[in-house]
Amino acid sequence: MNAPLDTRAVADAPAAATLRWTVDEIEALLALPLPELLFRAQTVHREHHDPTKVQLSTLLSIKTGGCPEDCAYCPQSRRFTTGVEDQPLMALDEVVEAAKAAKAAGASRFCMGAAWRGPKQRELDPVLDMVKAVKSLGLETCATLGLLKDGQAEQLAGAGLDYYNHNLDTSPEFYGDIIHTREYQDRLDTLGRVRDAGLHVCCGGIVGMGEDTHDRAGLLAQLANMEPYPESVPINALVQVEGTPLHGQEQVDILDFVRMIAAARITMPKAFVRLSAGRTQMTDEAQALCFLAGANSIFYGDKLLTTGNPEADRDRALLDRIGMRPL
Repeated sequence: MNAPLDTRAVADAPAAATLRWTVDEIEALLALPLPELLFRAQTVHREHHDPTKVQLSTLLSIKTGGCPEDCAYCPQSRRFTTGVEDQPLMALDEVVEAAKAAKAAGASRFCMGAAWRGPKQRELDPVLDMVKAVKSLGLETCATLGLLKDGQAEQLAGAGLDYYNHNLDTSPEFYGDIIHTREYQDRLDTLGRVRDAGLHVCCGGIVGMGEDTHDRAGLLAQLANMEPYPESVPINALVQVEGTPLHGQEQVDILDFVRMIAAARITMPKAFVRLSAGRTQMTDEAQALCFLAGANSIFYGDKLLTTGNPEADRDRALLDRIGMRPL
């Protein structure tokens, strides 16, 4: 089964749930001349989405720092000295106030992140109350809490959770260079539990960690070949934090990042492709190019877990300048 490589075939391709993409086929997409790649991505994007609309999400760290994992990019690991202090789980009323503020600022999805390997039941119980409260405000709800045990995804679904985020980060082959405290299969098992519970999947990865083009294609192949592929696909550029092992990496070339957005759009036509971490290091023009490549979701607000994010006023000004508006 071959991935379509002519413009007409790309535009007419069936949903990716029935289309298998090989790593080599996606690598060929990433190698296309940029004007051709963008044209193909826009063709697919317009078949499934309004190209002038973007979905706005806000991410709140409800439990910061102290994570036992050794993800080489993460300032919240207790194994690295980054200045991020271990903080307890936020109170319910604080989370509700943050969600109300996010909604007032224009966000339609509210994501709650906790720096755990995975939640114990005593930790999950108050999060369930948070999900119920945020859902009652009329917001879509998302959570990223680490690895889930049997039955936990069902509890989250019962509380009204819409999306669960659990990123694969990179290709299976490169994964062991970045993380040693959990296996790739652990992540896939959590995603399986999320699907079995009837939740939407939010799953993507990070570029700029020292991976090569083959690894980037391998990540997208993993995502695109899920059945079904994730409804939300965050593409992150590494945010380098002093004290983490990946601090000092060469910055990802913005045009290579744009290529990842475009290839994600082509291989997962119906997904929200989220321009996620790393936007503070992008110019407005670079972000506009990402939207042209098929990105139609952003994290909106002044912080992304523990790292900066473009302020809401700047985002609104950018969307106004390029004629885009929130969903």
